[in-house]
Amino acid sequence: MSGHHHTHAPADPSAKSHKGRIAIALGITLAVFVFQIIGSVITGSLALLFDSAHVLTDAGGLAMALLAARLVERPASSRRTWGFARAEVLAATAQAAVLLAVGLVVLVEGLQRLFEPSYIASQEMIVFGAIGLLGNLVSMAVLLGGRHMNFNMRAAFLEVVNDALGSVAVIAAAVIIALTGWMQADALVALLIGALILPRALKLLLETINVLLESTPSGLDLDKVREHILRLDHVQGVHDLHASQIATGLPILSAHVVLDEECFHDGHVPQILDALQSCVAGHFDVSVEHSTFQLETAVHAEHELGAHH
Repeated sequence: MSGHHHTHAPADPSAKSHKGRIAIALGITLAVFVFQIIGSVITGSLALLFDSAHVLTDAGGLAMALLAARLVERPASSRRTWGFARAEVLAATAQAAVLLAVGLVVLVEGLQRLFEPSYIASQEMIVFGAIGLLGNLVSMAVLLGGRHMNFNMRAAFLEVVNDALGSVAVIAAAVIIALTGWMQADALVALLIGALILPRALKLLLETINVLLESTPSGLDLDKVREHILRLDHVQGVHDLHASQIATGLPILSAHVVLDEECFHDGHVPQILDALQSCVAGHFDVSVEHSTFQLETAVHAEHELGAHH
């Protein structure tokens, strides 16, 4: 016997896709890219050029985020029983992977430029850096309210934050060059932009890969779940206990629970099923509202295939 809630929507109603926020941020990011490309040609700045490449990468990431946000809203079907709920995880994984690659390229090219500096038009560089920063700040304000809602929004917000930090670094390099004439400041800023990209991208990539590998959701201790279940009356054992995460706000759990033989004759089973679902939904840091339990007697194990764990 199994029990579950019948909705496959994210458990948290606030975990919305926020398509409008992402679309606005995408438009602003594309405008910033155009301005910075023009600026890099005029000024000859490597930092501004790499920052514009970073902005283009982020625009691609935001476009993927927007596509994922639309896919998430599609209903479940008999072929895709969870709908496209995992699209936001796939999009965030792709964004993180691309950002990681861009960061490595920036680091390599920046090191080369340290030894081969070229003339930089610092005053014009300040102007274009300021334009980029202004656009980034507007995009950050647009995405700010939804940044914690799901992986997709987190990735989109990180894209814009990285752009803003890159713009600040570009302006700082331009000021240093204008005051001291030290052209290597441009290469140092390019390296800094790469250093800003890598740790954030790596962290997000690891988190989304864990979801794709169906690792136990962070904050859910299956040993404690097992202990709680075993404390319930009439429960003899628990095996085949699994937990994973479909998307943000949608953890799932399944288990085989061995009950006393008499439970299947005296009407205890429905109450025990209710108690099991209440246990995993309310006793832990991660609330698992979509749970499936197979209730069985001890002798049923003789008829199951595969090893129990």
